[in-house]
Amino acid sequence: MPYRLTVIGTGYLGITHAACMADLGFEVLGLDVDVDKIRRLQSGELPIHEPGLEEILRRGLESGRLRFTTSYEEAAAFGDIHFLCLGTPQKHGEYAADVSYLDAAVESLAPYLDRDCLVVGKSTVPVGTAARLAAKLARLAPVNAGAELAWNPEFLREGFAVQDTLNPDRIVIGVASEQAEKILREVYEPLGEVPMVVTDYPTSELVKSAANAFLATKISFINAMAEVCEASHADVQQLAQALSFDDRIGGRFLNPGLGFGGGCLPKDIRAFMARAGELGADQALTFLREVDAINMRRRARMVDLARELAGGSFRGCTVGVLGAAFKPNSDDIRDSPALDVAVTIGEQGGRVTVYDPIALDNARKAHPELSYGESALDAVRGAHVVLLLTEWKQFIDLDPEELGAAVATRKIVDGRNALDAETWRAAGWHYRALGRP
Repeated sequence: MPYRLTVIGTGYLGITHAACMADLGFEVLGLDVDVDKIRRLQSGELPIHEPGLEEILRRGLESGRLRFTTSYEEAAAFGDIHFLCLGTPQKHGEYAADVSYLDAAVESLAPYLDRDCLVVGKSTVPVGTAARLAAKLARLAPVNAGAELAWNPEFLREGFAVQDTLNPDRIVIGVASEQAEKILREVYEPLGEVPMVVTDYPTSELVKSAANAFLATKISFINAMAEVCEASHADVQQLAQALSFDDRIGGRFLNPGLGFGGGCLPKDIRAFMARAGELGADQALTFLREVDAINMRRRARMVDLARELAGGSFRGCTVGVLGAAFKPNSDDIRDSPALDVAVTIGEQGGRVTVYDPIALDNARKAHPELSYGESALDAVRGAHVVLLLTEWKQFIDLDPEELGAAVATRKIVDGRNALDAETWRAAGWHYRALGRP
């Protein structure tokens, strides 16, 4: 008989994992303590934007293979394998990760575990968390060591989460027994031939932290080069293109611009630094402080460029902002560079109007002090400066003549190096971009 799965935590990761595992044929029970969210999910309403996920969610509900609950007792009775998909946000006022949601989930689930089962962590955690939770699980569960822990980090990209779940480039499992490995191999067998790295707890935890640190470093490297290019009147786009042909470097994540944001990279590299310090290995990751600093400087430089085009001050200046989400194909505004820039300009006296195809509602709730347009043209109407801050395809495809007819002056700062500079300049726009002449 196939394993029955529970997914504890129905945030971005949990919803995706639950719906996709049901789509692979498993019976899945999703659990969350948020009663309203469970009600919405049970009715087929997706509380996040992720391409392709709503269809899979509804297909799971209609098939009967997927349902949701708020009861840990029900989840324990139902599941053979329990996936922990809880958030690990940055602690307030600290770099360290807050793993209290994971602890609370284990403490709520364990007392009901009266038969052998596997609990599988998928959250991004400080190294050492899995061993600690494994001991807590065995101590609190009536079945004791029969409730075993494994760690199976996620590698989802927002906007591609369904694809990354159903067609992963690798699966990493940290296990303490051959039985746990056997179970997880069987669970992921429907995915076909996928490279699987079987390791211990600490290595599996470090894989995700190391991957995010490497990507953040690569992004900040090209943005550091953008700073040098601006100082030397070079073109960072051409520099990046030349570097990309070197197969030791490659072109992925070598896109100069406003930098990274979202709910993962910023807080994960800070948590990695904090944990390294606790382990006495803080010197190994001191370079990540500069990675973080370079990333944050891009936002300040974007504001400076906009102010230059505004004539030295935002007072009395109308600014049209295209983009609120931290990246395209997402409604996620957590640590969004786009919104950070928009808010800063507003604080400096600019009249800011923002438009985003998907993230508008989230932005309105988080920053009611800003104005919002109902379309790109609406957001830039009467603007003295336009800022492209999230590289949605519909923004890249905008007609510079049509946009030019709506603005007060044809001045644009391309925060993502996404537009064709010559096309916009030919249409009479004063075009500026980070790291370009």
